[in-house]
Amino acid sequence: MKVKLLRVVAISMSMLFATTAIAEIKVGFIGSLSSDTGLSTLRGAEIAIDELNAKGGVLGQQIKLVTADTRQDVTEGVKAYEYLAETEEVDFIISGSIDDVSLGWLPRMQEYQIPTLDTWTSYIGIIDMLVEDYDSMKPYFMNIASDEALATLYIDFGKDVLVDKMGWKSTVILQEDTAFGGAIHGLISQAMAPVAGIDVVETIVYDVATVDFAPLYSRAVASGADFIYLISSVNSQVVSSQYVKLQVPMGMTGVNVAPMGQDYWEDTGGMGGGMSTLTPIPAVGMKLDPASQAFVDTYQAKYSSRPIIPHFNGFNAYHGLKQAMAAAEEAGGFNNTTWVSAMEKQDLILELDGELWLRYAFWGNDEVEPRTGRKYPHNLRFDITEPFDDGAPSMVVIQWYEDGTNAVVYPEKYANGEFTLPSWVKK
Repeated sequence: MKVKLLRVVAISMSMLFATTAIAEIKVGFIGSLSSDTGLSTLRGAEIAIDELNAKGGVLGQQIKLVTADTRQDVTEGVKAYEYLAETEEVDFIISGSIDDVSLGWLPRMQEYQIPTLDTWTSYIGIIDMLVEDYDSMKPYFMNIASDEALATLYIDFGKDVLVDKMGWKSTVILQEDTAFGGAIHGLISQAMAPVAGIDVVETIVYDVATVDFAPLYSRAVASGADFIYLISSVNSQVVSSQYVKLQVPMGMTGVNVAPMGQDYWEDTGGMGGGMSTLTPIPAVGMKLDPASQAFVDTYQAKYSSRPIIPHFNGFNAYHGLKQAMAAAEEAGGFNNTTWVSAMEKQDLILELDGELWLRYAFWGNDEVEPRTGRKYPHNLRFDITEPFDDGAPSMVVIQWYEDGTNAVVYPEKYANGEFTLPSWVKK
């Protein structure tokens, strides 16, 4: 009898532990665990999960975060997604992957049908995949404005500032050899240049492992163009600091990931003045709404290592993960079309001084954005027409000055500084 009782107790305890193990929502992070980009997303997700768990979790269950390191490598990214899907059996995936890596694991997302939110990748080709094959792609959401939306507003910057204010009419494009670089190059050369009235006189493509940019800058100067348009997302500190060190005698702007982080000045050894870049929002140098500022305060109290302030994708992860969990509450779980429908309806409006400042919502499958006349299903709902009263702009332009400060210089509603040339460049 005693042995039988012990067996019953043992079986009961096993059932209790099994129930406890099941009673959790598993969120998988996929991205680089050693980059500012990846860590921004990871930490944004960690803070959101801490806050949700403190309030009771989701569907009566606590949320557990597991990670998979892509090392910013396509092959490792595929393995990371497979690990989260097959070994960890996660309910939801939040990504801080760069474009090439996301493109690598997307077929796995289509296969496993795990709800996935991309917080950094902005490749318009992924949104096109949703347009072309919504049924297999519908678990995927991107809460950063896609490349085309970024470039559309950048056309306005080209006309309003580069042409009308600076008098620039020609550019040489200095572009890294990545999917990101190719996508941005296409949009700039085919859209911004002709619409804004800027002539692309030459395109210089470089390997991301390049460490000596002197010959490339000499070639840019020899092109006779008015300014350099830089497209750089990998090892961007090197190309940036060498621009300053070499005192390249022409202005440079573009899409440069390194200046998007507050660690940029230290990374370049103080040789970062004059650099400006298009950046998704929230951005370095930008005023923050109270909710986003509270997130930054919590972040800085929790983490002492870089990035000292999360990149824009850290904000995207923080707000986006909460929206994904709210959708799960409404849908009763993740792996069904009901979650997709609930996620499509998520709409977070953040105000500053009574004005709409940030908006986290998504374009629907059948909606058409009026300015471009095209669809952006499951892309962040951006506003690319002033006065930006229906949503936040797809991007802002920030600039670092030679004294180590930075500011938003475009568009006017968000600007708190002026676009200027570094001291060694004569207009």
